[in-house]
Amino acid sequence: MQENGAAKKVSEPYLVDALSFTEAEARMIEELTPFISGEFTIDSVKRTRIKEIFWDDSADKWYQVKVAFVTIDEKTAAEKRSMHLALVAGKDFQGALKNFLDGMNGTLADFEIVAIQETPIMDVFKMKVKE
Repeated sequence: MQENGAAKKVSEPYLVDALSFTEAEARMIEELTPFISGEFTIDSVKRTRIKEIFWDDSADKWYQVKVAFVTIDEKTAAEKRSMHLALVAGKDFQGALKNFLDGMNGTLADFEIVAIQETPIMDVFKMKVKE
């Protein structure tokens, strides 16, 4: 609601761990209904290439980390790099970097951080397992 009492349209991206587009849309409606007054619509549902999520319940921002896992081909001795995307919660850039490195602590694979950037994602909803 604006100061003059008129409703304002906003578009906000969310990330949902779901098995199908239908489930993702239903989960978004379930999660957002208690917080929204009036009518709202889900404009689109898209698949993401994010492979892993690093959580921090005290953080309010989400950062996308592009990481290259480095392997050596035993036959040719050539270095191979495979790119992966991770989503990391952080209060700021330094917090996201720390959370990512803490999450990768103990990983046996060699990796290099290629890029870290803040995303517009408002919130991330974990998979719900029904009993």
